[in-house]
Amino acid sequence: MKAIVYKEYGSPDVLHLEEVAMPIPADGEVRVKVQAASVNAADWRLMRADPFLARLYTGLFKPTRFQILGGDIAGRVEAVGKDVSQFKVGDEVFGEVSASGFGGFAEFKCARENELVLKPANLSFEEAAAVPLAALAALQGLRDKGRIQSGQKVLIYGASGGVGTFAVQIAKCFGADVTAVCSTAKMELARSLGADHVLDYTQEDFTQSGARYDLILAANGDRSIFDYKRALNEGGIYVMVGGKAGQLFQALLLGPWISMLGSKKMRAVTSKPNQEDLLFLKELIESGKLKPVIDRRFPLSEVADAVRYIEAGHATGKVVISVA
Repeated sequence: MKAIVYKEYGSPDVLHLEEVAMPIPADGEVRVKVQAASVNAADWRLMRADPFLARLYTGLFKPTRFQILGGDIAGRVEAVGKDVSQFKVGDEVFGEVSASGFGGFAEFKCARENELVLKPANLSFEEAAAVPLAALAALQGLRDKGRIQSGQKVLIYGASGGVGTFAVQIAKCFGADVTAVCSTAKMELARSLGADHVLDYTQEDFTQSGARYDLILAANGDRSIFDYKRALNEGGIYVMVGGKAGQLFQALLLGPWISMLGSKKMRAVTSKPNQEDLLFLKELIESGKLKPVIDRRFPLSEVADAVRYIEAGHATGKVVISVA
C-alpha cells in the first residue's frame, strides 16, 4: 500500500510517499480502507519534534514508535480481527487513531474498534475525517476542563481555526453566550457558526476592552497567560488548546500556581480519544447542530504541502487529505 512516511525529524521535506506493507488487524482491531484523513498541529509537531519533549514519545534521535503520521481517518472497514463486535466489513467509520500509532496518511490503517464509530450519514468521508481530533479537543476543553454552563459568557480565541470552528458551535450547543475572536476576513464565518459577538483581533484587543468572561478557550492562542487571566471574571476558567511552545509551558508551569493563588483557574487540554465523546459529536452532527469547516483538500501524494499550509497557521477550519 502507499503511505506518507517520515524516518527523521525536520521540515515537511522529510515526508515521502512510499510503498509499505499492508497492516494486519490484531485481536480487537479492524482494518480500514482510508478514504480521507485530516491534518492537525500534532502532525507537524511530531514531524519536527517540537517541543523537544515530543522525542520522549516518538523516539529520541529519530521516530521509532511509528513512521506514518495522521490521527484522523474516515473510511470503510475492509477486514476485522478476532473478537471485534462493533463493526463488520463494509461499515463506514471515522475516528481518532493516535492511540494505535497514528498512521492515517496511508491507504489502509488498522485501528482498535474503540477508536472508531459509524460515520454520520449526512457527512462525506472528507467531512467526517475533519472532525475527530479538533472536535474532541473543543468538546473536552469546554466541557471537561472549562466546565461550561448555559448562560455563561464564553470567549473563543482563534475561532476560525480547526479547533475554534468546532468550539464556537459546541459552546452554543451548551447554551453559552459566545464571543469569537478572529481576523477581519473570517468574521462572517464566525457569525455563520453561531457566535453572538465577533471581535477582530487586528482592530481590538479583548484583554484591554474591560469585558470579562466566565470561560476563555484559546485555540492556538498567542497571548500571555496573564492577558487571559485579566479578561476572566472571578471564578472564571482559561483553557489552552494548542498554541506555541511558550503558551504550552505557561499553562503547564504557571497555570497551577495561578489557580492555587486565586479564584481564576488556568488549565491546558490535549484531546483524548474517546468513543463515547465521538458518539456525542456524531449526534450533534446528525441533528444539524455541528458541522466541519474545510479550508483545502490535498491528495495523499501532497501531504507535505498540506502540512506546510497548516504549519503556517492561517487555515480556516480543517485541511483534509483525500486518500481514495
